[in-house]
Amino acid sequence: MKTLDRMAEGPWQKYHGPNLGYIQDQYEKYLQNPDEVEPGYRELFASWGPPPFLENNEKKADSQGQVAPLDRNLLKKSVDAGKLVWNIRTYGHLAADIDPIGIGEEADTRLLQPETYQLSQADLAALPAEIVWENAPGDVKNGWEAVQRLLKLYTGTIAYEFSHIHDEEERNWLNHQVESGRFPVSLSAEERRDLLKKLLEAEQFEEFLHRTFVGAKRFSVEGNEALVPLLDEIVRELAEVDVDSILIGMAHRGRLNVLAHVLGKDYRKIFSEFMHSPNKHLVPSEGSMGINYGWTGDVKYHLGADRFLKKGEGHDVRITLANNPSHLEYVNPVVEGFARAAQEDRSQPGYPKQDVNKAASIQIHGDSAFPGEGVVAETLNFNKLPGYRTGGAIHIIVNNRIGFTTEGKDSRSTHYASDLAKGYEIPIIHVNADDPEACIAVARLASEYRNKFKKSILIDLVGYRKYGHNETDDPETTQPLIYQKVKTHPTVSTIYMKKLVNEQALSQEEVDQLKDQVVQVLKDAYDNVKSKELSDSALLELNASDGKSRPEPATNISAESLRGINRELLKWPEGFTVYPKLKRILERRSGALNEGEKVDWGHAETLAFATILSDGKPIRITGQDAERATFAHRNLVLHDSVNGSTFCPLHRLPQAKASFAIHNSPLTEEAVLGFEYGYNVYSPETLVIWEAQYGDFVNCAQVIIDQFISAGRSKWRQKSSLVMLLPHGYEGNGPEHSSARLERFLQLSGEDNWVVANLSSAAQYFHLLRRQAAITNTEDARPLVLMAPKSLIRNPRVASPVHAFSEGGFQKVLEQPGLGNNPKKVERLILCSGKVAIDLEDALDKQKDEDQSWLHILRVEQLYPFPKEEISRVLQKFPNLKEILWVQEEPQNMGSWFFMEPRIREIAPQGVEVRYNGRPERSSPASGYQDVHAYEQQTIISFALNRKTINQQISLGR
Repeated sequence: MKTLDRMAEGPWQKYHGPNLGYIQDQYEKYLQNPDEVEPGYRELFASWGPPPFLENNEKKADSQGQVAPLDRNLLKKSVDAGKLVWNIRTYGHLAADIDPIGIGEEADTRLLQPETYQLSQADLAALPAEIVWENAPGDVKNGWEAVQRLLKLYTGTIAYEFSHIHDEEERNWLNHQVESGRFPVSLSAEERRDLLKKLLEAEQFEEFLHRTFVGAKRFSVEGNEALVPLLDEIVRELAEVDVDSILIGMAHRGRLNVLAHVLGKDYRKIFSEFMHSPNKHLVPSEGSMGINYGWTGDVKYHLGADRFLKKGEGHDVRITLANNPSHLEYVNPVVEGFARAAQEDRSQPGYPKQDVNKAASIQIHGDSAFPGEGVVAETLNFNKLPGYRTGGAIHIIVNNRIGFTTEGKDSRSTHYASDLAKGYEIPIIHVNADDPEACIAVARLASEYRNKFKKSILIDLVGYRKYGHNETDDPETTQPLIYQKVKTHPTVSTIYMKKLVNEQALSQEEVDQLKDQVVQVLKDAYDNVKSKELSDSALLELNASDGKSRPEPATNISAESLRGINRELLKWPEGFTVYPKLKRILERRSGALNEGEKVDWGHAETLAFATILSDGKPIRITGQDAERATFAHRNLVLHDSVNGSTFCPLHRLPQAKASFAIHNSPLTEEAVLGFEYGYNVYSPETLVIWEAQYGDFVNCAQVIIDQFISAGRSKWRQKSSLVMLLPHGYEGNGPEHSSARLERFLQLSGEDNWVVANLSSAAQYFHLLRRQAAITNTEDARPLVLMAPKSLIRNPRVASPVHAFSEGGFQKVLEQPGLGNNPKKVERLILCSGKVAIDLEDALDKQKDEDQSWLHILRVEQLYPFPKEEISRVLQKFPNLKEILWVQEEPQNMGSWFFMEPRIREIAPQGVEVRYNGRPERSSPASGYQDVHAYEQQTIISFALNRKTINQQISLGR
């Protein structure tokens, strides 16, 4: 039997290289004394005889039946050759030809040299090929040829890093693909011509813009033009496996080229954006503007687009390039949220049904941003998390070897820009951007891996940057040596044209003709834009607030319906053991909807969710403790105290007509919030909720809030109804667990961009959630920023009776019951919001024997949009009012005061003073000492409820 056949037979196929050397050594011991080897090996040798290497070397028994001892030198050389092969696979990338202009540091490649292992060419030539390389093809005759072939495969214009992949099946599959003979890729004549055309389109587009719009920023892809055919090939590969949606995220470099040649954006629209805005009455700008129409737009190299590809009868593939601000990598989690939303069916009760084959994402990164921006690592961590996994993304680093003016040595501590991905066991493929056929091969391999294993893979596209950070920047002041090389380096189109002509795949005449055709298309499009005004009616749509109040949706639910839902929520599966303490708490809810009883905050939330689901509206809620909630008020995923199984009552609710997803998130804010925003934008009919563990944790997501949630509608006409629950309130827990930074959200408020609220009753929360659900996927859709309670969750004063749910709806302002009954006597009107209103009510009850006719309190439940009409109506009731006092817990430079003051003054009656009552200006949100907190809080309340303080200023030690 031939050695190759024997190696593929039975147990021998798993032994090769060093392993085969070891098994041969064990066989020699077995021949000398079977008891010296493990029982498993004794059984192996008894059943299968000698290993194939021994047989191949024709080890013969002598006349006495004794086998000659194994040549130990030969055995050592086979083991060393195996080490060499392993290291070629592991470290071949260090010697690979992946740097087009040779600006990288020289790597240590000694592990790739036979001499390092005391192996000569003769030593390797004496070894059978299959001993050195278990998958050696038939034309490789010996170990030397095997090593040379492997070096060629692993050190060419494509380089691979797979050794960090722990899963043996994946690693073997990847190595097999590399070694299977498919590289270099074999393209047909038509494919090569098409590839050249794509390169010419990418190159000539950039050159045309550079000549025509001199000095305009465009963040060109030049030096990495191969990105366009690479990305186009990935899209084609994914479309071929019948995905419905391909979601792409990228920063601004190369974006215009991708918009034109992958998303199919009309050249005329792009040229128009360079020449003028769609509204000719506006000052020309780089951005697509529409400020006269109520929205502000964004610069052209931040804009996204959609494209639909026909793939057979009735099957369209939607390709989406997400809008992205200049905060580079922050679009990553947004696009992952897109993908998850596209993969899920939310039409049935229970968790949504996810099919990762329905959508795939492509993330395009910068080489400095990938290791530099923490949001990248946060997003990579989603790969296997139940609430966030999407079946893997295809990542591409557009590696131009420089960030702004910073070289790699100043921007990262790793050898490659891609090294971060190793920690998440993501395969890495480096490819030379000057070898477009290699780029096509890599695109196919990456797509196949994602489709097979449903995991992420990364392509490091190594090129250069032709110009500075933008086209107005001179890079030679900081990188003179690099740009001496760049200036003399031929473009990838030129390199590939010469290759095709030299190989007689195309004639020079055909190449020139193809280039002329590409240029002519650009010229025709530009001439068309110059000759007439290009209108884009979509840019003129109204999207911002028109200033008119809209009718409130009905949010009340009959008491009978609520009681029916409540009964179902307290039914648990037979045999399910609820934790006894929690069971008692939940069972108290059974009578909470009876007359004379009240519903607390957590119960109101659950009822709101249940009724929203009964309306057919899907819900997704996440957060670091979302299943239980930080303050243990939610408990929507119950854990069996005996066997640990879980149960969610909302998943078996008979009235539910849509899915309910609830997931504990990783200890991450910016990537999680970006993911939820993306999910909501792509699935606008879903009520998506994110809950911060504490309100101040939202600080870590500030970029997502600033660049996407607060401004996405104005910049990109992007609808979102995302809810942010941010626990907020001053209860003596110190600077880091008091404030959700309400002032920041109010500062970002404008153009009716969202709702900011701070509530004081469970019924208000119920109605606000139902109102938010009602406006999802409508023109009225807006995010909701809610200062969620902490201590108020269980405060009896916040609980509401059943009629508060079955009647009425959300109230933007609430008047304090029991006050203001004699309007002519009211001298002070207190305006306040949230927890401090409950503190005031508590103090009022303790003073109920005193005269309170001089005082009235108005709780401002909705801070933005400012409830001007509602407050004005209350003010008109009090003819002898002397003072409006804004009371808050937060320091004066925080909270609502700076936002509310000018608005209150605008509507205050003539002669009525507007004053502040709260903590003084501070740099830190709250005191870290409980006694100091208590003193300050009591001083604020006492001042507010003391008639003698009218027209006085509060002092807290200033």
